Amino acid sequence: MRCVLSLSREQYRAFTFVLTFLLYTSFHLSRKPISIVKSELHKNCSLVKELATESSKSGQPQILHVEVDCSWKPFDRDNYKQLLGAMDLSFLFVYAVGMYLSGIIGERLPIRLFLTMGMLTSGLFTCLFGLGYICNIHTLSFYIIVQIANGLVQTTGWPSVVTCIGNWFGKGRRGLIMGLWNSHTSVGNILGSLIAGYYVSSNWGLSFIVPGIIIAVMGILCFLFLIEREWCFRSSSHFSKSHQCLMKETPHMSYCCDTELLLGQDSAVCVPVQQVVVVKSEAELSAISFRGALCIPGVVEFSFCLLFAKLVSYTFLFWLPLYITKAAHLDSKTAGDLSTLFDVGGIVGGILAGVISDKLGKRATTCAVMLLLAAPTVCPFTALWRKAMLLVCGGLVNGPYALITTAVSADLGTHKSLKGNARALSTVTAIIDGTGSVGAAIGPLLAGLLSAQSWDQVFYMLMTADFLALLLLRLVMKELTSNKSRPGVAVE
Repeated sequence: MRCVLSLSREQYRAFTFVLTFLLYTSFHLSRKPISIVKSELHKNCSLVKELATESSKSGQPQILHVEVDCSWKPFDRDNYKQLLGAMDLSFLFVYAVGMYLSGIIGERLPIRLFLTMGMLTSGLFTCLFGLGYICNIHTLSFYIIVQIANGLVQTTGWPSVVTCIGNWFGKGRRGLIMGLWNSHTSVGNILGSLIAGYYVSSNWGLSFIVPGIIIAVMGILCFLFLIEREWCFRSSSHFSKSHQCLMKETPHMSYCCDTELLLGQDSAVCVPVQQVVVVKSEAELSAISFRGALCIPGVVEFSFCLLFAKLVSYTFLFWLPLYITKAAHLDSKTAGDLSTLFDVGGIVGGILAGVISDKLGKRATTCAVMLLLAAPTVCPFTALWRKAMLLVCGGLVNGPYALITTAVSADLGTHKSLKGNARALSTVTAIIDGTGSVGAAIGPLLAGLLSAQSWDQVFYMLMTADFLALLLLRLVMKELTSNKSRPGVAVE
């Protein structure tokens, strides 16, 4: 910790960028395994049974163990898609509801501790799901309860990391910076797919246990090294160039305190200084109410836009590997590896959306155009779609999603109507992402129901959702008729 505090402000800003990137990468890394394991929970048992029958008729010894090698109870039933959809819903619905509460709680607790506890408990519940395989548990309620608990504690992640990154980086190139930073979502999905795919055929329990351990370890690193706000300043009058200090204010004097204060030490030494920057402590700022956050111009429009955009993104997140397995007749590992192309496209799309919106200064217009172009790409017209179009689709779908949940949320959380009260950032972020998470819960549920009829029905649903996401027309018109050229959201 002392080594970290010896960094300059710019160095620690870069360190915070990397640290929060890795922290939220571990969140998505722990969410992805369920989509890879789905095809293992329910296999095509008919082929296994047919081979076993032929082996029996020929008089050859039966080496196939149908009960073990086939589906995992209770997902061996004909309504397995509905059961898998219900399991997704149990996680995502609680995540959506909990997100609204998490933002409000996060503003009133130290973010470092709040995030650490969330990551440690998320690691625990992720491992518990994997222990279902090791302990041979076949009760549906067990998996649903674990998913509910995990969905609740995972809500600590997003408002916390967005608040940290928003505190450390200004509006200048926020779209580009957060576009790069938000690639943690796709990187986490890719790593989660690769890790889960490595174990899925031999021991799918490890597909959860390994990611669970990773997010728990990252939670410990969060506790040790995360500083949530840019509180440290240098004072050339009393400190060396490499020394960091924290400004405090009393009724009679401004003080610059040694960085031991950041470590919670009682031996911090404070000396009076003059002509220094004084920052109010976080306790002196009043947290914004839920209703007050909703009244910020643009919050409602972007929240409902994200609802439909996230519906599409999370349907791909939870169901794409299973679709590839069934449609292309591939094994679970190959399907999982192929599904990472969608996330690779998402990395490029998120960065591209940030660069364009920074250049034009039109966040809503950038989102609307990408969503409009995304609609036709979600339909699997040809076999080529599985590779080339996955990249394009991932970029166009995840670009607006990434922009809204990062740069737009940070812009609205520091809107001029707040008069400098940046403590609204956590609540605004939670409202926008919480509303988006409602769509994230609905999408996989509908996919489970519609795929029982036809996979084409799922893709028509996704196309419709992309068009419904174009709820930003009022903001788009305001941006297009405005002379505003700097980055931000054109809402007055």
